[in-house]
Amino acid sequence: QVLMQADLFLTKLTSMCERSTEKGSMWVTMKRSSMKCQARLKKMSSKGEPVEYRCLVCATDFKRNISTSVG
Repeated sequence: QVLMQADLFLTKLTSMCERSTEKGSMWVTMKRSSMKCQARLKKMSSKGEPVEYRCLVCATDFKRNISTSVG
């Protein structure tokens, strides 16, 4: 999954919303993510390193999927 810049994400999200009001539906999901694999997270926690979590925001209208990461 490719992450977009926030401005581009909002532009595409707006156009998805406009299309879905006429016909269809749209889903927006948010998930806490460290953007690291599980092995890297275990290694960081065993060393006592802090893990920075971000919010992964995804939207779909079942034809297109878009996503961005928010700090």
